[in-house]
Amino acid sequence: MEVVVTNENFESLKNGSQPLVVDFWADWCGPCKMIGPIISQLAEEYDGKLTVAKCNVEECEDIAVEYGIRNIPTILFFKNGEVVDRMVGAANKVALQAKFDANL
Repeated sequence: MEVVVTNENFESLKNGSQPLVVDFWADWCGPCKMIGPIISQLAEEYDGKLTVAKCNVEECEDIAVEYGIRNIPTILFFKNGEVVDRMVGAANKVALQAKFDANL
């Protein structure tokens, strides 16, 4: 299940017990809409192994700025509160799944 990132819950998500995957997106972004359903599928498939979250860059601008999000979609992978990997741009399910596996 996906979690929605807010300014209030981001720190607790980032420092949670499971690795965190954050999809930075916006309503007007075509590539974001393209990968959204794939991210949702992967969130279900990796439930219990990873926390998958979606962060709307317009609603959480401070978080996007803090992590240098200049292009969307951008997916950040966190472990122990630190960014360990990133993926910029749209990708197919196989590529996204490979990144998820690499960051378990």
